[in-house]
Amino acid sequence: MSCCAPGTEGAAEVARLAHALPSSEELLLASRSVGEGLRQSELSVPGVHCGACITAVEGALKALPAVVRARVNLSTRRVSVVWMEDMDGLRTDPQAFAAAIRATGYDTHLFSLTTEGDDALRNQLIRAVAVAGFAATNIMLLSVSVWSGAEAATRDLFHWISAFIAGPTLIYAGRFFYQSAWNALRHGRTNMDVPIALAITLSYTVSLWETLHSAEHVWFDATVSLLFFLLIGRALDHIMRDRARSAITGLARLSPRGAMVVRPDGTRDYRPVEEIAVGEHLSISAGERIPVDCRVLSGASDVDRSIVNGESDPLAAGPGTQLEAGAMNLTGSLLVEAVATARNSFLSEVIGLMEAAEGGRARYRRIADRAAQIYSPVVHFLALVSFLGWGFYDGDWKHAMLVAIAVLIITCPCALGLAVPVVQVVAAGRLFAGGVMVKDGSAMERLAEIDTAVFDKTGTLTLGKPRLVDREAVNRSHLALAAALAAHSRHPLSMALAAANAGPMPVIETVGEIAGGGLEAATSQGMLRLGSRAFACGKAVVGEEAHGLSEVVLWRDGVVLETFRFEDALRTGAAEAITALKRERIEMAILSGDRAPAVSRVAGMLGIGHWRAALSPREKTEEVAERTAAGRRVLMVGDGINDAPALAAAHVSIAPATAADVGRQAADFVFLHESLEAIPFAFETARRADRLIRQNFALAVGYNVIAVPVAILGHATPLIAAIAMSTSSIIVVLNSLRLRGELPAFATRATDEARLTTPVVQAA
Repeated sequence: MSCCAPGTEGAAEVARLAHALPSSEELLLASRSVGEGLRQSELSVPGVHCGACITAVEGALKALPAVVRARVNLSTRRVSVVWMEDMDGLRTDPQAFAAAIRATGYDTHLFSLTTEGDDALRNQLIRAVAVAGFAATNIMLLSVSVWSGAEAATRDLFHWISAFIAGPTLIYAGRFFYQSAWNALRHGRTNMDVPIALAITLSYTVSLWETLHSAEHVWFDATVSLLFFLLIGRALDHIMRDRARSAITGLARLSPRGAMVVRPDGTRDYRPVEEIAVGEHLSISAGERIPVDCRVLSGASDVDRSIVNGESDPLAAGPGTQLEAGAMNLTGSLLVEAVATARNSFLSEVIGLMEAAEGGRARYRRIADRAAQIYSPVVHFLALVSFLGWGFYDGDWKHAMLVAIAVLIITCPCALGLAVPVVQVVAAGRLFAGGVMVKDGSAMERLAEIDTAVFDKTGTLTLGKPRLVDREAVNRSHLALAAALAAHSRHPLSMALAAANAGPMPVIETVGEIAGGGLEAATSQGMLRLGSRAFACGKAVVGEEAHGLSEVVLWRDGVVLETFRFEDALRTGAAEAITALKRERIEMAILSGDRAPAVSRVAGMLGIGHWRAALSPREKTEEVAERTAAGRRVLMVGDGINDAPALAAAHVSIAPATAADVGRQAADFVFLHESLEAIPFAFETARRADRLIRQNFALAVGYNVIAVPVAILGHATPLIAAIAMSTSSIIVVLNSLRLRGELPAFATRATDEARLTTPVVQAA
């Protein structure tokens, strides 16, 4: 869609321009020191909409001598400014940054992660689409009667009714284009909304003039219909671009609001997480998330660190264990010591990584944006030349105005505007039918460009669900006994062990769960233990898990009865997906937070040569960034919260529907079926869509090459121009529909399986 000035953000955003700037005191209090005499301020700029907006805001800030760095994040509409506290012996006034942004035509205020303004604008756009659609339908019905040969008096009446419908519609529904065009012109810029605003205004004005003089032809129907279709594109574009914000806000919600601080005298006080200082002692109960990075002082528990490493196996935490903010305490109470503030803890670091990564990816210039940069000034120039040329040639300035309007209408970016979104809508429909959802239209453009695919392991290449290996070789009575113990635990391996037992099992009523160890029970058969080898036997065997499998031991009175080994089974279609991507010469790698033996085993099974294990979210993001810096266009496929920064940093990203909420929100695509074959299917669809988009642009340009000279030479009235413009749009739509086709076998198979497993309720 078009590159928009801040006015596109709606009446609410324009009204904010009249508000006072944040005060110097507010900005100073909200800033933070980043060392070496530098501070960082976070400002919100709700009006940023595209790459040109980012360039304008960053350019204005970088021009200030005190500014060291300025970075705009399009998803959160946040501007991060790093500045020098003192400049030439004088204290820097941070209000200058807000004033510089305001001077470019964009409102600014202190940053927050709220989305109320976006929701309001979305509702405004939807209402505008509804109003324009209703008006266009009614005017078109009146026009049909005129085209059918209505008598002069009836024709004039219908023209007047159309004028009274179109006028308020242009004011209400067209305000987004008018505000955008005015803001652009007022600040010395231009955009695609300028010719749109000119075309619909002049078309309505001349139509009204013709109505006043009982002319045969007017163009109210073309004016309002054009507005309707352009608003649809604007609304869809706004919704898709803003969805990425939900990933960061969702991640921020994982941080608890506060924690119970234990004072030296033993008293307890609940304190907001922002006020927790380094060195303070905190009490963390079972079921609570860790508020800040900390070290365990006393207590034992199992801690879910999937936010850190993406693995389902909990960590056995005890005195001395380091825990990250956002991890979930599962089983026991812990007394911990804070080793970092909330602002400097792991969860804040992940949010920062995501914002930096998304800000970089937002600089990707969509095909439509690149076309818009050239299109707008050319249209203005041609219309102006036509008006002046005909005006001076025959002295009939009314005819010159009609020619200029015909040029504006015939070159109106309807076909150009439809070239991308229609293909993307058809492609999104095909992807959805195949079980793949796309969040952002530009993601399809980026997916078509990839040359590297990076996969997480657990939950992505594998299902993330432990499964007992060689069940037939296990002693059935030992399996039943172990299952009886495992039934008392919610540990992933315990649940897998209980599920593996298909027969009867003994009843064990009293079972104790040792946090971080395993299960223990005194029975008539002796003392039983089920858990790690270190817990059950009192010692660990070096290299016991070098095979890459998880292990649980059943122990009775000093004797190991059985060793159960579990594997994380490959996701359906994983091998086929890797093979298909290799055929397209896509380079592949695995980046995982799991143990090296487990990652090596999966890489070997799939024939992936490059893999890295035990990676933190930052290390995954850095690996993706290194490949990007080397000129690679990276597809990241992951499912965990720990994958979210890498998903945001990649050129494009995909997550399964089973992924964590934050992982799904950070990804550009989400596949709904279990099969990993959805990835080559999405890639193939994106490539076909890319070819059709380029064909559509060629058709739109070819149409203009033919139609523009006709309009400039005065051989096209505004009505003929409107018909020609509509014809070019229809051609573009028909070409886009060629993307539809048969779905791949995996999608059809998944749909059939879902249908067979869905119960049918028959009427009595």
